[in-house]
Amino acid sequence: MGHSVSVFHRGSTPAQLPAESIFGERRDLARLRPKADVVIDLILSSGAQAESLMSAVRGFTGRVVAASSMDVYRACGVLHGSEEGPLEPVPLSEDSPLRTRLRTYPPAQVKMLQRLFNWLDDDYDKIPVERAILGDPELPGTVLRLPMVYGPGDHLHRFHPVLKRIDDGRRLILLDQGWAEWRSPRGYVENVAAALALAAVSAQSAGRIYNVAETPAFSELDWARKVALAAGWDGQFVTLPEERMPAHLAQPGNRAQHWDADSTRIRRELGYREKVPLEEAIRRTVAWERGHPPGEFNLHRFDYAAEDSAAA
Repeated sequence: MGHSVSVFHRGSTPAQLPAESIFGERRDLARLRPKADVVIDLILSSGAQAESLMSAVRGFTGRVVAASSMDVYRACGVLHGSEEGPLEPVPLSEDSPLRTRLRTYPPAQVKMLQRLFNWLDDDYDKIPVERAILGDPELPGTVLRLPMVYGPGDHLHRFHPVLKRIDDGRRLILLDQGWAEWRSPRGYVENVAAALALAAVSAQSAGRIYNVAETPAFSELDWARKVALAAGWDGQFVTLPEERMPAHLAQPGNRAQHWDADSTRIRRELGYREKVPLEEAIRRTVAWERGHPPGEFNLHRFDYAAEDSAAA
């Protein structure tokens, strides 16, 4: 049986614009035929956006699938220092504790991210998004908690810091010792898209939350080595203690709080498997990064003189 799926994407629209204005007035939606079995929203930023979406599509669709983030977990707050107390055990499951404090990131960091993601509003937090999507008594929802998504189109250019140094002829690349060991959830963009599509066409996903992440979770050093291998680099990675790292490479955070996630549920319940193998995903990402370097606004910093001094 076929499915009618609407993908809700407001990437070129101001973040504060209500869902009704983007989809059209509710009276116009009511006249649409056939109705969509499922609506997928990829870029919900806040509870207000999610509530507006549910109001706009109620009666137009039978279910909503929303892209959330692993940053809802308490482990994210421990990592960034907003949550007190002990480390969270990993891997994180869908039942792991969520953050107790809303506002995932400080306002200054949100402002910076808004330069890359124009759908991000000032109240960015996926916890209220999930509550709105899953708490509607009339319209079932499904939530996918996404990992760090890499691949073509990655606005954060996660491979760029290593790849630029390789392409600039660097023979030594520095990594903070603590961050080199840190593990995080990742997913190649095409595989993550396949997970969203699978949830959309699987009726049993209604009311469910799913982690999406590759397994196993590799350390930052392991990821750097995989990028280097795909790029054909035979230089050396050097790990240094935090106090010896140059200032432009300093990264705050509790390095002891790993962030790897368990994706057993979506694999067991929906039969999810990565369609693009890891080595091919990395190869494609390296090729894309080389052809699409960051523009004028670059999150990453480079000071080779300072790096040489620290390595010496």
